[in-house]
Amino acid sequence: MKRATMQAAWTELESAAVSVAGVQTLQTSGRYQVLIADDEPIIREGIRDAIDWDRLGMEVAGEAEDGEEALELAVQLGIDIILVDMNMPFLNGIDLIRRLQDECPGCRCLIISGHDEFAYAQEAVRLGVEDYILKPVDAERLHAALERLYRRMDEERKRTAYVKQAADQIERNIPLLRQRFCLEWLEGLAEGKDLTEQLAFLRLPSDPPVQLGIVRWPAAEARQSLMRENDRQLFLFAVENIIGELLGELPHVLFRDPNGLIGFCLWQAAPEELDCIIEQQIGSCLNIAVHARVVQNTGTLEEAPNAYRLCRELVYGEARLSPLVRRARQIINEEYADRELTLESLAARLQVSSVYLSRVLKKELNDTFVTLVTHARIRKAVQLLDSTTMPIHSIAERVGYDTQHYFSTAFKKKMGISPAQYRKDGGTGHSASADLV
Repeated sequence: MKRATMQAAWTELESAAVSVAGVQTLQTSGRYQVLIADDEPIIREGIRDAIDWDRLGMEVAGEAEDGEEALELAVQLGIDIILVDMNMPFLNGIDLIRRLQDECPGCRCLIISGHDEFAYAQEAVRLGVEDYILKPVDAERLHAALERLYRRMDEERKRTAYVKQAADQIERNIPLLRQRFCLEWLEGLAEGKDLTEQLAFLRLPSDPPVQLGIVRWPAAEARQSLMRENDRQLFLFAVENIIGELLGELPHVLFRDPNGLIGFCLWQAAPEELDCIIEQQIGSCLNIAVHARVVQNTGTLEEAPNAYRLCRELVYGEARLSPLVRRARQIINEEYADRELTLESLAARLQVSSVYLSRVLKKELNDTFVTLVTHARIRKAVQLLDSTTMPIHSIAERVGYDTQHYFSTAFKKKMGISPAQYRKDGGTGHSASADLV
C-alpha cells in the first residue's frame, strides 16, 4: 500500500466537493432585502425611487423613521442591507449599528449622513460599515456603492455555499475516509501529529484501539481466477455486514485491504471469543469457511500496526491447520471453564482417538491439550482482572479452577507474576499475554 494511493483517495474527494458541475449549480437564491432608515420621509422616498433595485438584485423590504423601529424591522424581516441615517430619534445611527452587530450580525450597514466629520467616519470604519455617503445623496454614487456591496455579498455567499458543499461531501464520505485511513494507519503509513490530527478530523477516539481483528476468506483467493468478480465482491460485502452486525454499537471501523482481507479496529472490548463467533455466523449464513482472529492491542497509537501484523500472521497461519485441529481449538476456547472437558471427552466429540488428537494438536499447534486449556483460562482471567473487581477466588472459579491456589500457580507460571500482583500493578504481563491471543 503506497501513501500516494491514499493521498489520491483524499484528493478525489476534495476535488468532487468543488467540481465544475457542482459550482455551476451554486446560484444565489432570492434578492437581498434592504431597509431604509431615515427620519425624513422625503429622503426615504428619494432613495427608494432613485435606485433600480431589481437590476441590483435587491428589494426594499421596509422603511423606518427612527432607530428603534429600524432595529425591530431588521430583526423581524431578516434584513441583508440597511441604509442608516446618522441622526435619528431614540437610537442614532452609530448605536443602531452596534445593536445590529449583536441582534442581526449578518446585516450589512451603509451610512447616509449629513455630517462630514472625521469622528463619525472613524467610528463607522471601526464598526465595519460598508460605505459612508454624504447628503444630499447622489444617485449614481449610491448605486455604485450598492453595486460594490452586492458583489462582495454575492462572492461571500458563493464562498459559503462552496464550503458547505465541500463539508457535505466530506460528511457523506466520512465512513469511506475512516476505512481508508485505518488501512493506511495499520500499514504503518501514518504516525505522530498526522495520526492524531486525522483521528480528530474523522471523529475517532484519540486512544489506541483495544482490539484488532482480521477475517480472511481463503477460498476466494484460491479460486479468484474462477470466481466472477461481482460474486466475490458480493460475498465480501455480505461478510462485512455480518461482522458489522456482530460488533453492533461497539465503537469500531471496518475496512478491507487490496487482497480482500477484512480488518477492524475496536475501541471497546468485544464479547469473548469473537473470532469463533464470526466464523460460525458467516459459515451459517453464507455457507463459506473464513478464518478470523482478534488480538489485544496494549501499545500506543504508533504501535497498533505491530498488533495488526501479528493478527495477519495468525490468520494466515490458520490455513495450515486441519479442520480437526481448528474445531478442537474452537471447542477448547468456548468450553475451557467446563471441569468435565478432558482430552478423552473432546476426542469422543470429534470421533477420533485421544492418542491421535493429542498427536495432531502437538504437531499443528505445538501445544498439548492441557496447555491449550490453560492458555484459554489464563486469557479469560487476564480480561477479568483488567476489567472487573471480582475477587480472585471468584475469577478462579469462573475460569474453571477448583481452588484459588491452583489458579494462582498456573497464572504465575504463565504470566510471571501472581494474579494479585498483576492486578496491583495494573497489568504488567503484556509480553506473556501476547502469547495467549
